[in-house]
Amino acid sequence: MGAAGLTCSTCETASRGGAGIEIELDRVPQREPGMNSYEIMLSESQERMLVIVQAGREGEIEEVFAKWDLHASRVGSVTDTGRMVVRHHGVPVADIPASALTDGAPVYQREARRPAYLDESSRWTPEGAGLADVGIAGAQAALPRLLSHPTIASKRWVYRQYDHMVQHGTVVLPGSDAAVVRLRLGPGEKFIAISNDCNGRYCYLNPRRGAMIAMVECLRNLVCAGATPLAMTDNLNFGNPYKPENFYQLKECVAGLAEACRFFDVPVVGGNVSLYNESPAGAIDPTPTVSVVGFIESEAHITRQFAGSPGGRLILLGGAPSEIGGSQFLGIIHGMKTGDAPAVDLDAEKALQGFLLGQIKAGRVGAAHDLSEGGLLVAVCEMLFGPAPLGAELDLSGLPAPRQDALLFGESQGRVVISAAPADEPAVMAAAKAAGVPANPIGEVTANGKLGVRTARGPLEWDVSVLRVGWETSIETAMKRPGLG
Repeated sequence: MGAAGLTCSTCETASRGGAGIEIELDRVPQREPGMNSYEIMLSESQERMLVIVQAGREGEIEEVFAKWDLHASRVGSVTDTGRMVVRHHGVPVADIPASALTDGAPVYQREARRPAYLDESSRWTPEGAGLADVGIAGAQAALPRLLSHPTIASKRWVYRQYDHMVQHGTVVLPGSDAAVVRLRLGPGEKFIAISNDCNGRYCYLNPRRGAMIAMVECLRNLVCAGATPLAMTDNLNFGNPYKPENFYQLKECVAGLAEACRFFDVPVVGGNVSLYNESPAGAIDPTPTVSVVGFIESEAHITRQFAGSPGGRLILLGGAPSEIGGSQFLGIIHGMKTGDAPAVDLDAEKALQGFLLGQIKAGRVGAAHDLSEGGLLVAVCEMLFGPAPLGAELDLSGLPAPRQDALLFGESQGRVVISAAPADEPAVMAAAKAAGVPANPIGEVTANGKLGVRTARGPLEWDVSVLRVGWETSIETAMKRPGLG
């Protein structure tokens, strides 16, 4: 239960189910004595859930709760009246249509105005701005800067401070595309994958498309882990909605999320909103954070982003990146926050995700990692930052690349790098062709600890261990304070 407690959870379930519901407040556990009906119905006490159980099987559910030392109370029943009826001390204190507080409630319409800056940023192109393409020296210097930026760098300094091994059910730790936890169900086991995503820069530059990207990238992360997406929740963070430009961002982001959810048939099971996030400098970037869970049928299908061993063939799915608008490269290297957000092709995204999930289940994928902030080279580096010291040799000289910076660091959507055994590469390539998914072999994993890249402009090389130090320590270093460590 979230906002408005029992009021929200009861009327929403009844309205969406086309049913009614009756609640006895005397049966509702209360954390303090003497609460009136108004307080009980609106209380937002945490860690509570409303469960609707098949009639006659209540005892089975109560046994499950008792096994886990959880409190459960029968507080009401579902009816066919279409009304929400609340009783307290035997007296009806509310009797209204269940839809009155949900689908039948008036929609709040506020003034929305497209921000003026979008006209300029949406027309921006690197050629029109006279932005020189990156050369060999520039690319050599850019990769370590990108990897050590807090947006891209390892978040281990944060998550190590929290218990992410509750009941020893964690199978894939934080740091991969998606975390995976084990569910012990009687004699068998099932697995749930969890991923979170949002790119505020994209949403600032194109609110609707940026929100769609948050959703499709979250789904892509789950598929990279071997999971079939099940459901999502969101956390919408925006500025003051009474300002028309801010409300436009909120409205467009919600529309983008809704479009992506409908297309992929992923239900929205909850969410929350945080508004008025502003300082004297202005509002935060619109940040519709998305959290999606997925289901993994078999432990054999769990896939990590880390390339496991030398010899694996690296294959780029989805085609060569071709855009730098809104990218971290543009922001970190050139100090620019402009351009349009990367294009989103929902049909191509769906084909890619279906193909990848099929190849994982066929046992042909050793590792998978999607391209996001920082682009192709950052994604490959993150695949090499696993338990064992690894390197990679890439040949990108044959990929179509109108701009070198877009190929190496662009953030075009619908791209994934996979690692496959040499014996499986022909089958993967044939399956990709049959599925209509672009697939390009770009190199292999090595044991020499070097990242070598052949480009149309010349060779590049980095020591992976040096790149990893910057990636692993930059946030911790930034958080140190004199005298506090």
